[in-house]
Amino acid sequence: MNRYFYNISGGDIRSLWSSGLAAILDGIAKVLPAALLVDIFNTLYLSFAEPERGLQLGRMWGVSLVLVLWLGVEYAAYASLYDKTYKVAYSLAASGRLKLAEHIRRLSLGFFGKRDPGDITNLLLSDYGQVEQTISHNVPQLISGVVLPVLAFCGLAVLDWRMALAMFAAIPLGAALLWLTDSIQANLSEKHVQAKNEAASRLQEYLSGIREIKAHNVGGARFLRLRASFDRLMRESIRLEGIMGPLIMGAMLLARSGMTLMIFTGSYLLAGGNLTLPVFLLFLLVGTKVFDPLTVVLTNYGEMRYSAFSAQRIMDVQQEEPLQGAKPVMPRQSIVFDGVTFGYDAGKPVLKGLSFTVAPNTIAALVGPSGSGKSTVTRLIARFWDIQEGSILIGGQRIGEADPELLMKDISMVFQDVYLFQDTIANNIRIGKMDATQEEIEAAAKKACCHEFISQLPQGYDTPVGEGGSTLSGGEKQRISIARALLKDASIVLLDEATASLDPENESAVQQAINALVADKTVILIAHRLKTIQNADKILVLDQGQLVEQGTHEELLEEDGLYAHLWSLQQDMEGWRVK
Repeated sequence: MNRYFYNISGGDIRSLWSSGLAAILDGIAKVLPAALLVDIFNTLYLSFAEPERGLQLGRMWGVSLVLVLWLGVEYAAYASLYDKTYKVAYSLAASGRLKLAEHIRRLSLGFFGKRDPGDITNLLLSDYGQVEQTISHNVPQLISGVVLPVLAFCGLAVLDWRMALAMFAAIPLGAALLWLTDSIQANLSEKHVQAKNEAASRLQEYLSGIREIKAHNVGGARFLRLRASFDRLMRESIRLEGIMGPLIMGAMLLARSGMTLMIFTGSYLLAGGNLTLPVFLLFLLVGTKVFDPLTVVLTNYGEMRYSAFSAQRIMDVQQEEPLQGAKPVMPRQSIVFDGVTFGYDAGKPVLKGLSFTVAPNTIAALVGPSGSGKSTVTRLIARFWDIQEGSILIGGQRIGEADPELLMKDISMVFQDVYLFQDTIANNIRIGKMDATQEEIEAAAKKACCHEFISQLPQGYDTPVGEGGSTLSGGEKQRISIARALLKDASIVLLDEATASLDPENESAVQQAINALVADKTVILIAHRLKTIQNADKILVLDQGQLVEQGTHEELLEEDGLYAHLWSLQQDMEGWRVK
């Protein structure tokens, strides 16, 4: 149970104390009026049982006044419960989501390669929603439903231990039934969570690939895959409800059978003159108040057990080790690869003992066949992953020991596939420098050759773009990403096929923007069009994860190796025409 509370609270069990205490006080506030009503009934009962005492109207009026005033106490107790449960729960969930998102941001990209995007989305939305529901409702009800019967048993046992024992005798039996079915619940809940995540992932995959599905007329096959995941979710949902529903209902009825046993016991004691009617009535009223929250706890047991898996999934991610390091780097100095070997998820090595040096304020181009490891080099410089062997140094400092946040402050990246957030153009550029002024944003846009087309949009820089930048062309998105990098003004610039797949007009504009971006910077760029890197200070030729050639354009042509072969092929292709 302690592990359960630890997980759903994100490791902060103390945050649940206030809501639990508020739930107990709210439960006590609801039970006390029952005792006052019994006192009024007892006063009436004594006036008939002992006529010489007469009717004590003063006492009855006093108790009635307390009952009226107690409404304010009940309201205050409920207000405290609302504040300590709902507000705290929603605040805890909101801060927890942000904390988890920040933690995920600091993980290596290897973490994302092992998980479906839908799984991570479910983690932040569905799983946290389940935990939020548990914190705001189930946990306070659990604490109240367990503590109140214990307090009630102690109090009622003082009046009559036989009645108290009869009332609560069946509760341990109901709890034992739930305990015996715990492994069944755990197994069913785990399978249901897996089915739910699989369905979410397949739905996201289907929507993300809808253009390809339509273009290649494979809607039927893809739809069957999606439908299969939904069918599995339906089956697991029915199994979970169909099996656990009757078991939980049985435990609830078994626990509440104590009320029936108490009534039979009370009737027997009344008939024998061993119990007074007011005490019997008190047991009836208090029992109803005590068993109601207990019934809620038993009814919600399945949901609470289910939420344990959501909480465990969140904690598993929070325990993933982020990229470590605390030392600063000196980015305006050389970049060195020294015997670097790297493979994704410890698989087949992509880079094998790669070594090279890029001098500061120079342009180095990476070329080579597809799959030779060019993009991997740029991502390792940005420390998206940690290498298995060798070392990468910037300014003489191993980046594996560097603070990832400080490292990324001095690196700008422009990818071939640009992603823009569903926000205004200004805010998409401002990502490069969150405190940038409008003037700084426009200055960067002008250097990136995108100010003109932005100014022609209906709302200018305040024009919202669709998710991923879907409302803009490829060239426009590319220039905005360069404006973002210009605004960041990092000393190291990584370009990954930034001008690929663009028409000549856009390519010319993007090339101008790149020229503005790389001025006085250390640049590593990837290019398949060798004409664009003829003037690079150094060209590094990769093949199967190894450096096979390096030098200037002229030097490599003289070597008549792989680079010269690639250059010759591209020269021949320029004369290609459709016949």
